[in-house]
Amino acid sequence: MTKKNPDDSVHEEQSVVNENTSGTEDAKKAEDAQNIDYLVDTELISINAEKVTENEENKKNEEEPAEEKEHDVTDLLEDIELPQVDYSGYSKHELSETLGLLIENRPTIEIRDDVERIKILFYKKLKSEAEERKNKFLEGGGKIEDYRQWVDPDDARVKHLLEKYKEKKTDYNKIQEAEKYENLKKKYDIIDKIKELVNREESINKTFHEFRSLQNEWHSIGIVPQTSLKDLWENYHHYVEIFYDYIKINKELRDLDLKKNLESKISLCEKAEELLLEPNPVNAFRFLQDFHNQWREVGPVPQESKNEIWERFKEATSQINKRHHEYFEKQKDEQKKNLEAKIALCEEVHAINLQEIKNFKEFDERADKVVELQKMWRTIGFAPKKQNNKVYQRFRDACDAFFEKKRGFYADNKETQLNNLQLKTELCVQAEALQESTDWKATSDALIKLQKEWKEIGPVPRKQSERCWKRFRKACDHFFNRKTEFFAALDTSYEDNLKAKLAIIDELEKFESGSDVQAAFERLKELQRKWTDIGFVPFNLKDEVTNKYRLAINKEFDKLKIGDEDKSILKYKTKLDNLKANPKASRKVRNERDKFFTKIKQLESDIVLWENNIGFFAKSTNADTMIREVEDKIESAKKLIKTLEEKVKMIDQSGLDD
Repeated sequence: MTKKNPDDSVHEEQSVVNENTSGTEDAKKAEDAQNIDYLVDTELISINAEKVTENEENKKNEEEPAEEKEHDVTDLLEDIELPQVDYSGYSKHELSETLGLLIENRPTIEIRDDVERIKILFYKKLKSEAEERKNKFLEGGGKIEDYRQWVDPDDARVKHLLEKYKEKKTDYNKIQEAEKYENLKKKYDIIDKIKELVNREESINKTFHEFRSLQNEWHSIGIVPQTSLKDLWENYHHYVEIFYDYIKINKELRDLDLKKNLESKISLCEKAEELLLEPNPVNAFRFLQDFHNQWREVGPVPQESKNEIWERFKEATSQINKRHHEYFEKQKDEQKKNLEAKIALCEEVHAINLQEIKNFKEFDERADKVVELQKMWRTIGFAPKKQNNKVYQRFRDACDAFFEKKRGFYADNKETQLNNLQLKTELCVQAEALQESTDWKATSDALIKLQKEWKEIGPVPRKQSERCWKRFRKACDHFFNRKTEFFAALDTSYEDNLKAKLAIIDELEKFESGSDVQAAFERLKELQRKWTDIGFVPFNLKDEVTNKYRLAINKEFDKLKIGDEDKSILKYKTKLDNLKANPKASRKVRNERDKFFTKIKQLESDIVLWENNIGFFAKSTNADTMIREVEDKIESAKKLIKTLEEKVKMIDQSGLDD
């Protein structure tokens, strides 16, 4: 039976985790077989070592370092949790320079993750810029057959650096292998020296001290080739046993060694049992491999405790291995469900691509749908490794096909877009002609009409879209700012209005709702109406009076036992009434209306997404609970939409957004 180094289990486990644990059944069986193989080998080592290490390590009360811990530099570095450098904000040139510095100044074993991430980011940016140049060339009127790929100078440098990194890594591995064989030779030399200690004609004490020195030298030597490990240990323990038989160490020293070994193994059992409480099965499995290494290094225990202590350790090992196996089985089931969900999204995009789309509006609607499907894709976890890249490529190809179709449609309808640009330019001219007008009412109506016409006109070429819109918006804003300043400059000495509003505030502060909630509600609404009918107050007192009124009436509304939605709407009405006293409020209200409208659209989109997700939840274990949670979210969103729509309606009726 070939001995498996437990550290190899750690490496294999790490590989499984990195590959999203998407291995086949064969890989799983091999992993289980490896665990069983290792347990049996460890037991054999313990049984053989009981004779071999009789009364060993008399003068060493502290634990000696493990003799053949197969932890190379790679494993030690992997155990150190170093924060990753975020290269996402680097330019291509910065990525190239950073790669060069890493390869030139740091060991290859420390930088392999950084090299891989820099390589992926660099070629992603390179591809993105190439696509952008190509698109600009085509948008500028160029033909695809005339386009020539641009050669990036950083590309050649990165390729050269990656080749250099590969060579350095190969050299490093050769050095490591050479060191392992040199260590193997040194350890066999020590075995030969232990063989020579037997039958020496000198004092036992001197011979034993020399034997102890050889043992210490053995421990100080590094790792050896994995294939030679089993034979090396068998030879070592064989000649150590012969040596102990020769010097016949007294029973008292032997018993002391056995007792110390038993204490060490009890400690390892306790540590292994603590791993049963570790929430992460992968971490528990990795720690267990290290405990098995330590167990192998510990010598024999008293004969009467040997089976009991081994069974205890083996029981903890079995449970941890079982959790580890179940964890990956569960992950495979989840990945299978994720694959089914992703295939469904692929088919949805494919169905959209098969539809006949005839106008800009339909293309925009389909584009919004595809974007929503892309958002849903990002919420789904990994699929099995073998299918993950394939299903992603299928989804990406379908999305690319749709947007390519959309770009082609827009390109084919370029003449329509140019006509739309002409219409919007004419609206800009009309708005600019009105921007200096002092006929506030008529001009406001005219500009609002122009804004509605603007919305009804279709899209324009993308390059002119933003510039044209800014020109139109600038003319409209100029007029409305002048209108605001004009009304702000009017006489603000409204003492009678101030007295009337202070009287309403006083009435609110003394307000008694009584037992009839509806009647109290109507009285408060009447006070709201009165407040709205009162004109401006002195400008320097406006905020103070408004705040007092808002606090007073909100306080009374809060006392009434009416729904939160009604309270929110009434409080917002109070806010709008107060804003009427502010000549600069129109822009603020328009912006707020836009935010409400955007929020409504977002909530409607979320509802569609949640309703679609309910179909996926139906197949899961906790479907009922998850569906109820999503339905509650949908109901809350619908209530919020209703409240926001009422607020938009109030803004439209107030005239503040003119």
